[in-house]
Amino acid sequence: MKICRDCGVEKPLDKYYKHSEMVDGHLNKCIECVKSRVKKHRDENIDRIKKYDANRAKNPDRIAAQKKYAKTKAGKLSHKKAMQIYNTRYPLKKATHYLFGNAIRDGKITRQESCSECGSTKKIEGHHDDYSKPFDVRWLCEVCHKKWHKQNKPKF
Repeated sequence: MKICRDCGVEKPLDKYYKHSEMVDGHLNKCIECVKSRVKKHRDENIDRIKKYDANRAKNPDRIAAQKKYAKTKAGKLSHKKAMQIYNTRYPLKKATHYLFGNAIRDGKITRQESCSECGSTKKIEGHHDDYSKPFDVRWLCEVCHKKWHKQNKPKF
């Protein structure tokens, strides 16, 4: 048993993070107190933390490690599981993408060569404002597409 330095409650050692430099091998603050402190810090510094996370994600070593992991059996299984969850959570989106992809394949819809917002010709994607209308699509570049989704929510 150990008394938490923050909340003052006596708790068993399994309610504390391990810490090799402490006499008893556990941190002097319970897991609950540590988590609430970290959450409070994140809420108070969210802009700085988001910027840090974005820069960290662009680190070439991390990108290379992610690509390497994606090629492993565990990486492929993880991706498959994530896609199953996504498709279960958003069945209308899945059906819309399926119908839209088939229409492109069958030549019923012609892929546009430029963005309808900025005119760019790089990475043009079909965008649905309303997923209940699978063939009503605007063609946007990747940048404009992401910008639209940051500012708007599609209809379902």
